[in-house]
Amino acid sequence: MKDRIKQLISQLTLEEKAGLCSGLDFWHTKGVERLGIPSIMLTDGPHGLRKQKGDSDHLGIMDSVPSTCFPSGAGLACSWDRDLIRKVGEALGVECQAEDVGILLGPAANIKRSPLCGRNFEYFSEDPYLSTEMAANHIAGVQSQGVGTSLKHYAVNNQEHRRMSVDAVVDERTLREIYLSSFEGAVKQAQPWTVMCAYNKVNGEYCSENKYLLNDILKEEWGLEGFVVSDWGAVDERVPGLIAGLELEMPSSNGAGDRKIVETVRNGSISEDIVDKAVERILTVVFKAAENKKAVIFNQEEHHQLAREAARESMVLLKNEQRILPLSKDAAISVIGAFAQQPRYQGGGKLPHKADETG
Repeated sequence: MKDRIKQLISQLTLEEKAGLCSGLDFWHTKGVERLGIPSIMLTDGPHGLRKQKGDSDHLGIMDSVPSTCFPSGAGLACSWDRDLIRKVGEALGVECQAEDVGILLGPAANIKRSPLCGRNFEYFSEDPYLSTEMAANHIAGVQSQGVGTSLKHYAVNNQEHRRMSVDAVVDERTLREIYLSSFEGAVKQAQPWTVMCAYNKVNGEYCSENKYLLNDILKEEWGLEGFVVSDWGAVDERVPGLIAGLELEMPSSNGAGDRKIVETVRNGSISEDIVDKAVERILTVVFKAAENKKAVIFNQEEHHQLAREAARESMVLLKNEQRILPLSKDAAISVIGAFAQQPRYQGGGKLPHKADETG
């Protein structure tokens, strides 16, 4: 496969190479029909497939295809059960295959540090070891079905205030022992096909342009074999991002990023070898997804039962004052508040059927 990909790269024009480094649209990679390079679909997870019907949008306005709503990462981690989350991952992989999805965007392995972080529902834990084990087994489960994952949001994406521009200033020991630990363990144990870089800055540089994070640590030190994809809209400057190790810009920049890459190569500012290396990583994953593609029909009821099992095993009882639980069969129950009429499950976004945010 490696020789085949190198041969394909030698036949691509510079414009085609640059084009492969950004999305076709909101959810698909670009293909090159004349060389048999396919387009694959990436779509939201991590706890349930969110593939929208018809035209794609990032707000979740369009209806989504039916899929199983598994408990969110915050719930699943409370089970401390590697085998259970692996089974959930396998089921997610099957549903992705059934819907022709090549990469599921998850799991999310950031550390819970602030109660105001909008993504806490999909982050596993405040404990790096628990987060590592959950993320690694989630990845292993999904990828056992021939579907890729995207470990996210790398790195230090732990607050909502000024999320697109905040600079997380972290000393090296804290960065390594807390914020990077679960990413490191997940990469080394399970080799996610992709890693998604975050919106924010870390120590003065956007994650999408941070060579220390994307290349030196993630690829050189930890040995990531796949590629880095941006969170949706996380690219600040495309060429510095490419140099730093950001292979795929998502979603489509309508050619803007591609033109910058072509112009910079043509004026001699960067070597075309940098583009070639990025394309090689992208195509390795694209062909892996295409070659593992298979027709699948799954038993929805079995997946619903697995979701119930996962929810049951993730429940934690902190106190049982006056032995109220278990409730007697003739007990009267009142459910009070707005969620009694319109329940919220999972988080405010990223639902399998509907979401209010991408990434």
